[in-house]
Amino acid sequence: MATAEMWFDPLCPWAWLTSRWLLEVEQVRDVQVRFHVMSLALLNEARAGRSEPRRQADGWGPVRVAIATDVSYGATAVRDLYTALGTLIHKEQAPVNRDLYALALTRSGLPHTLANAAETTCYDEAVRASHHSGMDPVGGEVGTPVIHLRGAAGELLAFFGPVVTPHPRKEAAGRLWDGVALAAGTDGFFELKRIRTRSPIFD
Repeated sequence: MATAEMWFDPLCPWAWLTSRWLLEVEQVRDVQVRFHVMSLALLNEARAGRSEPRRQADGWGPVRVAIATDVSYGATAVRDLYTALGTLIHKEQAPVNRDLYALALTRSGLPHTLANAAETTCYDEAVRASHHSGMDPVGGEVGTPVIHLRGAAGELLAFFGPVVTPHPRKEAAGRLWDGVALAAGTDGFFELKRIRTRSPIFD
């Protein structure tokens, strides 16, 4: 079974859509998905003047809660929490605050007290470690989603994307996975891109 490792920031709508696509891929391909935390706020520390106000103001809270969950309860809990956070943030358009974190944790079957992590820096080194483990192999010019997988010879294939909306379902999700994996495993392949013509669609 192949493993797809995806790095996400809970506030990124494009990462959310990619994550939902990957969960569809699990249903139609021999692929297991693992989610890891990255931080757009951390990424923007090195990009003065390019950060978005909402991400700067709110960005550390959900990331800290997610990494505290990872440290305390592991990858399966992070997966469940990401689904709850993303549903609240992107589909329900809930305000990003402590109440949102507590509700997401409760929906995930986790202690709501983990929401306290949003207001402390004690998990920031763990955030940085997770962030760099995902982002460093790809380079500093991308954001999220980032995916890692292993090639036919066991080599690490790390890339940004895909960015897609609405996310494909069922066999359409599998076909996109086949193409992405093929492109990522092609030596010397770096970029395929076109201008986005629609906003994220959360259906």
